[in-house]
Amino acid sequence: MYLMKDITRDGDPVLRQEAADVQFPLSAEDRKLADDMMEYLVISQDETENEKYKLRPGVGLAAPQVGESKRMAAILVPGEFEDDEPLFKGVISNPVIISHSVQDGALDMGEGCLSVDEDVAGFVPRHDRITVRYQNLDGETVKLRLKDYPAIVFQHEMDHLHGVLYYDHINQAEPWAESEDVKYIK
Repeated sequence: MYLMKDITRDGDPVLRQEAADVQFPLSAEDRKLADDMMEYLVISQDETENEKYKLRPGVGLAAPQVGESKRMAAILVPGEFEDDEPLFKGVISNPVIISHSVQDGALDMGEGCLSVDEDVAGFVPRHDRITVRYQNLDGETVKLRLKDYPAIVFQHEMDHLHGVLYYDHINQAEPWAESEDVKYIK
């Protein structure tokens, strides 16, 4: 099981590398990587378990964040209410955005990252709607349309696979400058 000490921190070169494609069928090592990343997310979102292991809650964890330069990420976007089914729960490999909206979206509180210990404040503009293509754990190609918060989570994790961190998108001169072209998501 991954703990906070296992999360690669900002400054480590692996976070700035272009990750390598994942090969199918998955090796036992890659299957374990996928399972361990998802386990972290599940435990980190459980208040009791989270406190027990002293984990920072997360909705996504990309392989480079645990020191593996591979194009794989676990994503667990919870439902709106505690007992709701997750909006998305799965491990994606070799993801590509195949189309996106003209309108941008940004979280109204900004973004955070398990690999970035300090708070880097500001709006992180991303596409509000995307269509993404990826391979699931069985190697099957999946095409998925996402909007608002789930779309932002996917883009954040996909950035990790290209060596990009969320704060790279923040307007450094005016981090909280609003734009009428951006949909702000609560």
